[in-house]
Amino acid sequence: MGRPQRWVVELSQQERKTLRNLVKKGKAKVRTINRAHAFLLSAGGKTDKEIGEALQIHPQTIRNWRKHLGEEGLGAALEERPRPGAQAKLDARGEATLVALACSDAPQGREHWTMQLLADQVVELGVVESISDETVRRTLKKTRSSRGRRGSGVSPR
Repeated sequence: MGRPQRWVVELSQQERKTLRNLVKKGKAKVRTINRAHAFLLSAGGKTDKEIGEALQIHPQTIRNWRKHLGEEGLGAALEERPRPGAQAKLDARGEATLVALACSDAPQGREHWTMQLLADQVVELGVVESISDETVRRTLKKTRSSRGRRGSGVSPR
C-alpha cells in the first residue's frame, strides 16, 4: 500500500453537488472536469494512483491538486494558475514594423528577405534589443506575412 495521503479531501454535500453538476454538464474546460473527477474520487477513498489510472493523469498531479484544494479551497483548486512564460519580444508596434519591413523591397543584392536579415534589421532599427530568426518566423506566420514577395497571396484561379 502507498504512503498515507497528507492532503485528505473532505467535501461538504454542497461541494459534492457542485462537482457532480460540473462533471455531468461537461461544459467546463476538460482540465477543470478532470480536477472535479479527481476530487470526487479522492473524497470517495481512492488513492492517487487509482485516480491517475482512471483519468490517465500522473499521480503527482493528483497530489498537487489535492494540496491546492487543501490550501486554497475548492474554487481556487478548480481553476488553473497562470502559467509562467516569457514576455513577448514584439508588441503590436514592433510586429507592425516587422511586417512592414518584410513587405518592403529586399536589401540590395538579395531577391527576398531571410528571417535572419529581418531579425538583424529589426535590432538595427532599435525596435528590440535582440530577437531570433525563429521569433521573426513565428510572428510573420501569425500575421500571415510573406518575406517581400509581391502579390496578395490569393490564388489566381
